[in-house]
Amino acid sequence: MVRHRTGAAEPDGAALLRLEDEAEIYYSDDPRDIGWVLENVPCQTACPAGTNVPAYIWAILEDKHGKSYEINREANVLPGILGRICSRPCESECRHGWPGNGEPVNICHLKRAAADLKHRGHRLNESLYAPSGKTVAIVGAGPAGIAAAHDLSLLGHDVTIFEREQRPGGMLTYGIPEFRLPRDILHEELRNALRLGVALKTGVRFGNGAGEVSLSELRRDFDAVMLAMGCTAPMPLPLRGDESGEAVREIANVEYGFEFLLDLHRGAQKTVGRRVAVVGAGFTALDCARVARRLGAEEIAIHIRTTEEYIPVTKDEIFEAKREGVRLHGLRTPVRLKSDSQGRLAAVEFVQNRLGGWRADGRRKAIPIEGSEFVEPADTLLVAIGQKTVHDALDTPLALDRWGNAEIDERGMTSLEGVFAAGDYVKGASTVIEAVGQGRDVAAGIDAWLMGRPRRKRVVRIEKVARPLRERAFDFIPRQHMPTEPMPERCRSLSEEVETGFDHTLAVEEAKRCYLCNLSYQIDIDNCIYCRACIEVAPKNCIKMVEGVEIRPDGTYGALAETTAWNAVGAIWIDNNECIRCGACYEVCPTRCISITRKDFVMVDV
Repeated sequence: MVRHRTGAAEPDGAALLRLEDEAEIYYSDDPRDIGWVLENVPCQTACPAGTNVPAYIWAILEDKHGKSYEINREANVLPGILGRICSRPCESECRHGWPGNGEPVNICHLKRAAADLKHRGHRLNESLYAPSGKTVAIVGAGPAGIAAAHDLSLLGHDVTIFEREQRPGGMLTYGIPEFRLPRDILHEELRNALRLGVALKTGVRFGNGAGEVSLSELRRDFDAVMLAMGCTAPMPLPLRGDESGEAVREIANVEYGFEFLLDLHRGAQKTVGRRVAVVGAGFTALDCARVARRLGAEEIAIHIRTTEEYIPVTKDEIFEAKREGVRLHGLRTPVRLKSDSQGRLAAVEFVQNRLGGWRADGRRKAIPIEGSEFVEPADTLLVAIGQKTVHDALDTPLALDRWGNAEIDERGMTSLEGVFAAGDYVKGASTVIEAVGQGRDVAAGIDAWLMGRPRRKRVVRIEKVARPLRERAFDFIPRQHMPTEPMPERCRSLSEEVETGFDHTLAVEEAKRCYLCNLSYQIDIDNCIYCRACIEVAPKNCIKMVEGVEIRPDGTYGALAETTAWNAVGAIWIDNNECIRCGACYEVCPTRCISITRKDFVMVDV
C-alpha cells in the first residue's frame, strides 16, 4: 500500500499510512525533497539519463542482478552497452572520490556486471500505455533515436524509425570497435529496446533526391517527426595554406578517423602503414589508434593540442591504449602534410604549443609557439578532431544555433511545428549517455505535445529503512579494477573484447564501496537529548550543532549555520553532504531519534 503526499518535506505521522510491518512509503513533489536528491546523490544528478546509481548498486549487494539491470534500464535503456562504453560522468562526481574519501566507485563496471550476471532467462519489465492512435517518425537509429523510440512505443504511439545504414545503432554499430562493444551484446540490447512494435526501416535514404524520404513527406504522413541523424561529417583539419582541409583527401594514406571507422564497420578492408599518426583527443582518436594496432601498425602515436590531463575520455581508455603500445604526444598541432614523389604521406609537420587560459568548455587553450615547427615521419595519418552536423537532407530549413546544430525549445521541438530533434543533431558530437538522456527527454516532450498535456512527472519516493545498510569497514575496500585479456593476445583480433567483466566476487566487493547516497539520515530534534554521542562517534565532520538552516527561494535547503555555543544551538543536524552512511550515529543513539529513509526519483502518472 502506498500513499501519495505533497507539501511537507519531513514525515508527519498523521500524513503517512502505517502498515502492519511498520513500513512507510510515500511520494513527494516538495522542492525540499527534490532538491535533497539532486544535491545528495551527485552520481545520479551527473548522469544525463538520471540513472539511479545507489539503487542498482544495492540490488547487486542483494544478489538481485536482474533487478539491478531493470533499475538501470528504466533510465538508460541500454545497460549492457553503456556498461562498456559510457563516458562515466557519474564517476567524476562520486562522493567516494571526493578529497579524503579515496577513489570513485567503479559505477560503469557495476552497470555491466548487472547486465552480465543477470539470469539468462531474465524477464524484462515494461509499463505499457494503451494505444494512442498517434504516429511518430524518427530519422536515425542511433542512441537518441533508439531511446526515444523505446519510450514512445511504451507510451502507446506507433513509431517508425528510418535509418540510412543496413543495421541500427548509429555510431554504436559503425563507430565503436567490436573489441570495446561486442556485437552480440549490441544486437541484443537494440532488439530489447525496439521489440514492442517499433517499425525499423533500414537502408532508407533521408533527403531530397529520387527515391529518398523527405522531411515534407514525413510531416505529411506522421503526427510528429524526430530528427536524430547525429553528426555525419568530420570536422576538417585546417592546415597552413589549406584552411578547408582538402589536403587530407588529396594525399594517399591520410583519412578522417570518423570515415575510417565507418568504412571498417561497413565491411571494407582497411590497411595502415608501419608508422601511424593520429590527430585528436577524443574517443574516436583512441579507437583509431587501437584499431591501427590490430591492423598491424608497429609505431602508433596520438598527437594532441594540449596535454593528456585535458583529454575528454576516461582514464581507463587511455591506460589500455598505452598498454597496447600507443604513445601520446601533447602540446602540438599539425600545420602541414608532406608527401613523397608518389603522392603518399611521408611526414607531418607540427608546431609546438604552450598551455593558455581556460576555454568555455572547461579545457585549456593551446597557443602555438612561433618558430617551433618540427617534422614527424608517418606512413598513415588518421584525423579525428570531431564531427559536425549536416543539414543538406532537409527540404524545409529549420533554425540553427550558433554552432550550426538544430535549435530546439524546452520540449525538444525545432522551429518547425511538430518536428523535434535530439542527440548529436542538437548537441554536436557528444557521448552515448548524453544522446540517450536527451532522446528520452525529447520523447516526453513529443508525448506531451501529441496528447495535449504531460502524462508523467518526476517525484521523490520516500521509504523508511529499518537499519543501516553499510558497514564502516566497507570504506576501506580498495577500488576493484576491471580484468582484461592478456597482452598481446588481445591485439590479434578486432573482435576480441579487451575487458572481461567483473565476476560475482568482484562485483560484490566493488558494490560495497558505494556510500548509498540515496539514504537520508535525519535527527528528530524533539526526541534528541543533545548528548553528543553521535558527534563523538562520527568518522567525519558530518554531524553538527546548528542554529539555523538556509531556505533558498525555491524551497530547498541551503547552507547550515553552525555554532559551538550551546545557548545558540537550535538542533543537532546530520550534514548529508558529508555523511558516508556508515550508521555509526544510528547505532550509538540512546533515544533512537535518528531515522533512515531511502529517497529515489520515480515517474508517476499525472
